Amino acid sequence: GNGISKETGWRPEAVGEAKVRWRAGLGNGHSAVAVAAGRVFTMGNQGGNDVVYCLDEETGKELWKHSYPCDPGNYPGPRATPVVDGDRVFTLSRNGDAFCLDAKTGKVVWKANVLGSGGRIPTWGLAGSPLVAGTLVIYNAGAHGVALSKASGQRAWSSPGGTCGYATPVLFTFKGRELLAIFGAKEVALADPKTGQKIGSFGWVTEYDVNAADPVPFEGKLFISSAYNRGCALLDVAAGLKPLWENKNLRCHFSSPIYLNGHLFGVDGNTGGGQLRCIDPKTGQPTWSQGGRFENLTAAGGKLLTIDGGGTLKVVEADPVAYKEVAKATVLPGGGTKWTAPVLANGAVYCRHLSLIHI
Repeated sequence: GNGISKETGWRPEAVGEAKVRWRAGLGNGHSAVAVAAGRVFTMGNQGGNDVVYCLDEETGKELWKHSYPCDPGNYPGPRATPVVDGDRVFTLSRNGDAFCLDAKTGKVVWKANVLGSGGRIPTWGLAGSPLVAGTLVIYNAGAHGVALSKASGQRAWSSPGGTCGYATPVLFTFKGRELLAIFGAKEVALADPKTGQKIGSFGWVTEYDVNAADPVPFEGKLFISSAYNRGCALLDVAAGLKPLWENKNLRCHFSSPIYLNGHLFGVDGNTGGGQLRCIDPKTGQPTWSQGGRFENLTAAGGKLLTIDGGGTLKVVEADPVAYKEVAKATVLPGGGTKWTAPVLANGAVYCRHLSLIHI
């Protein structure tokens, strides 16, 4: 949940010579992929139906799919990424329909709607991915989250009313206690993941209520960032989310920032015109910035992987001093938004634009 892959054994410099292994049409959507046990799980929307896909990792062949009615909405298609936990797959639609599916067959284990407690659908639909936390699955819905039983889909706790943000819930440990950080429409909240009890919050109002980048916990602090020139802030968890500093030096739209090598890396600015930027968390000041219409970000092996608006995948050193490009390759030529972060798994990089996945 921190944007950093634990993948080892891959060669970053080889990205420049990488070959396309397979392609798959998915309909419209912005879901990334989850790769587990030789299978690839993702989502799209076709003909007014969401489709959950299970593909063979080596060939891209469809193994099963599950579909259900869902309006594609503006910027069409699902936003959340399937989450695999053992032999179960958990998904979420933009309308709040949550599914638990059998990972091998696609059979529905249970279905529920996370908005049953009176929470409202935000303007562009629910977007945060499910978070598996012990026996619960937690969703960014309602004022500061909704939790369902992982086994049955029964509601365990909820935060009635309110409008959620678009970020995925983030679980972290502070002084031996598990905490949940959820970015809502008007604030970032801390809650007990087992009970949903709200512990604290910090008001954060963004134009159009687009709080979409995940909060980033590290070293007893919580970093938040939003676009539309809203900016960023570093909050002290021990002091009840008291801000240590706040500025406009990193304004993350959809792509979540990453804390790595003692620094914060993120895409600054609204999608389509973003700069890749490194921030010193002690001061909040940038140490370097690189233009190039960057769209998304993930990390592995001390490297950043990012795709720009032209569809070029770039591997960059997670260096706090200067922008250092390692390799690049055009992977998503042509049109289509490139909001989905690249995913590195078993030596392959999965790259998606609006309707197509390339590996």
